[in-house]
Amino acid sequence: MRQKRIIDTTRSFLHTHCMKEWWPALEANLQVLHYKKNETIIAEGDTVAGIYFMLDGVAKVHKIWHEDKELILRFAHNQDILGHRGLSTTTSSYPITATALTQVSLCYISLDFFEATFKVNKNFAYHFMMFLADELQLSEIRMRNLAHMTVRARLASALLAFERKFGQDTEGYIAFTISRHDIAAYVGTAYETVYKIINEFTELGYIKTEAKNIALLSHEAIAAAIC
Repeated sequence: MRQKRIIDTTRSFLHTHCMKEWWPALEANLQVLHYKKNETIIAEGDTVAGIYFMLDGVAKVHKIWHEDKELILRFAHNQDILGHRGLSTTTSSYPITATALTQVSLCYISLDFFEATFKVNKNFAYHFMMFLADELQLSEIRMRNLAHMTVRARLASALLAFERKFGQDTEGYIAFTISRHDIAAYVGTAYETVYKIINEFTELGYIKTEAKNIALLSHEAIAAAIC
């Protein structure tokens, strides 16, 4: 269940890009929400009521194709935004589901206050539009990859993307542990296929694994596997 507690919001996307004169309005209108691991933040088909700005944690944005199958569109982290896919002049429902993969904290603002913030803060509007542009570009690349790349190439591309997104921990592993099932849902294949290719990359010396953790040992070899 969602809970409320005191947390520093000044590192949010909202505060970072809004003028400081607008901060009192932010504090008066935003809600800080917390979600537990595996808790649903947004459910596909829910009526759009507001926008969510990540503070801490990791969430996945995904669509359910069948009762037991999903396609992960992206992973949200740090200053990422959730719920913006529901902004539309033709529909009033969220087209995706967002689920917490860790404990997640975020700022939530209503659509009315989002529109006011967008109109008053030019810098916020600019950076919000750049976020949308970057996400659209990445979505188009992913759709192209799903259509034209082999599963092996898509997995290699995903491993490089995960390291760019989350960085490395002190031992060189990707700093967020993504389950093999979620990797499969991200690259659009079966768990068994991901398991097989990860073992292949390990035997070739491209990566090393410890439990569910993955470290990239040869970025050049992994990049070459994309071709």
